Amino acid sequence: LGFKDKEIGFIGIPNIRYYFVFLCFIYIFSVVGNSLVMIVIILDRMLRSPKYIAVFNLALTDLLSSCALVPKVLDISLFNHYYISYNNCLTFMFFCFTLTSMQAFNLVVLSFDRVMAIMYPLHYQMRVSHKVILSFDCFFLPLAITLTLIAVGLLTRLSFCQSVIIQSYYCDHGPIYCCIGYSLSKISTFRERVKAFKTCTGHLSLVAIYFLPIIFVYVFWPVIHPNARIINLSMTSVMPPMLNPIIYVLQTQEIKESLRRLMKSRVLHGTV
Repeated sequence: LGFKDKEIGFIGIPNIRYYFVFLCFIYIFSVVGNSLVMIVIILDRMLRSPKYIAVFNLALTDLLSSCALVPKVLDISLFNHYYISYNNCLTFMFFCFTLTSMQAFNLVVLSFDRVMAIMYPLHYQMRVSHKVILSFDCFFLPLAITLTLIAVGLLTRLSFCQSVIIQSYYCDHGPIYCCIGYSLSKISTFRERVKAFKTCTGHLSLVAIYFLPIIFVYVFWPVIHPNARIINLSMTSVMPPMLNPIIYVLQTQEIKESLRRLMKSRVLHGTV
């Protein structure tokens, strides 16, 4: 277990460092945006509903996922630290996979919230309670950790005697969304369907941004050039954490109003 793997990442692309500088700016934007969303939810008591607990969890997971992945990738690529010990590689993989799994599970929780809002608008608050959301979290977190531990543990049983070069930029190894579409189709009038659809456009955007590139890569894996695969997966890893705060701030009236209240309160306190 003492040997080192070599992560070579992109092959034969000139000036690739500019791409990683771009990733650095995305990382900064992601950290600032997700931190802002969490701060707003913490400071505004009107955003303590079950839905915003799920939004807070997604922002926290996005922040931790970016912090686990991007700094190490930048260290490897910009500072030519291509070698990593076997144990560190598995540890890196564990945290990246656990946090990306939690991103997907948090999207499932938010999907559940939207399904209940569309199908049972009069009983929404009873069906989507703090207890239900926290129960999801208590179930999904151990599940993500357990599944990742099993996957990483099975890797330790493999032999790497032929090559220790990793063709990637790091150590890498929906039914409920269909329910949203089904629920929309059951609404009687076109106007009500459009109104219901507007309530979940932001969430469906997040789902598409997160899952479509991953599905594309793994469906066309045999015919995709390694560079194209790495660019696709790297963008999939860093773009959703950056875009999630933007989508939720722009699509959610409550967060926009909360930002206005907090800014107005800060201005008033500053003038006193």
